Amino acid sequence: MATSITKAIGAFALAALGLTAALPAAADDAGHRTPFISTQSQSLQGGSGEQYIPGIWVDPDGCEHWVMDDGIEGYMSPHVNRKGIPKCRRQNVCGVMNSDQFFATNSHRISSAGQARLADFFRSSTAIAYVIAGHTDSRASDEYNMRLSYNRAKAVARVGRSVGANITDIRGYGERMPVASNGTRQGMAKNRRVEIICIQ
Repeated sequence: MATSITKAIGAFALAALGLTAALPAAADDAGHRTPFISTQSQSLQGGSGEQYIPGIWVDPDGCEHWVMDDGIEGYMSPHVNRKGIPKCRRQNVCGVMNSDQFFATNSHRISSAGQARLADFFRSSTAIAYVIAGHTDSRASDEYNMRLSYNRAKAVARVGRSVGANITDIRGYGERMPVASNGTRQGMAKNRRVEIICIQ
């Protein structure tokens, strides 16, 4: 009953705004599908008295979402494919940073010159949002490489955010997504990279 009322309120609020949306859902223990609270939402209070800041955000797949002050969330786009999945914005890798040019070995600190180049890139880009993904070669342990790749991606995201870029997700893949063989020096150099994925 409470779920039905909540959905009705959400639908009414969207209709009042002139928007249509499909509610994302997750199954609860009883198998019913209920709206879920976005991890992207900012909570104003902790505990059972949580409040959420209403707004619009873009997820890592390029989908725009709305979220209301009660945490209910839905897709902004009314366009769906035949399976009912929202058609979201196009995304592509618009920048690949060779890690050797921006980071010292085993480091996630970007030089001042590197930060200036990145800032120029983000300022000149027309994308509405970005996903930053870090990658390494296979020389260290998987755990170490996962941490290093994530920290490098985080460093790039920090530069982007400093000039107003909308960074929706930061990912570290370590050595798990190579673009070349780790059996040669040239291949390892290609695998040490940070990808900037643009959502248009």
